[in-house]
Amino acid sequence: MIANPGKKRELPKLPICPRVRAGREQLLSAGFAYALPIGSTQALQGRTDGEFHFYLTGGAQLFEQFHFLSATGFRIPADIPSGNQMWYWSNHLDWQVNCSNVYLFTEANWYDYMSSGDALPLSVGGLDLMNLGGSGLAGTSVVTGAYGVKYKPNSNIEIGAAYEIPYTSRQDILKNRVTFDFIIRF
Repeated sequence: MIANPGKKRELPKLPICPRVRAGREQLLSAGFAYALPIGSTQALQGRTDGEFHFYLTGGAQLFEQFHFLSATGFRIPADIPSGNQMWYWSNHLDWQVNCSNVYLFTEANWYDYMSSGDALPLSVGGLDLMNLGGSGLAGTSVVTGAYGVKYKPNSNIEIGAAYEIPYTSRQDILKNRVTFDFIIRF
């Protein structure tokens, strides 16, 4: 079980790029969350005192049917010796297919372990899924890429799927994965 209460705030609209024409969407937001230390230790959860997650996200509409999003953040365990400290950078580019409700996208993600933990005597950290507190990870990185499709039947609902693989020889917990999402905004 994962519980991450937190706060996300869209920052005031700023002229991020003066060359972006009027009518082009832009966003910039910052946030933080705290991952509660819950779950069964037999399932490799609840081994640390939780984790703080600080992040910054920005994005812009490119041309008429393309969008670019980029996010960076730090995941810092509440008890630094037990968990892994991580810095990540994720990038997303999508294309709205012929002005329809269908979007094709690609993503690139970089995860850099800034410190090793002592909660697990293995050299795996959990990437974006969880903080396992693995040992021997300081200074190592994993780069992944994803390809997917998203369908937006209206402004409140999104349905999507993606396939992700590691680009680096270090895989951590990811050999490959398929993700699905269903988002309702209200």
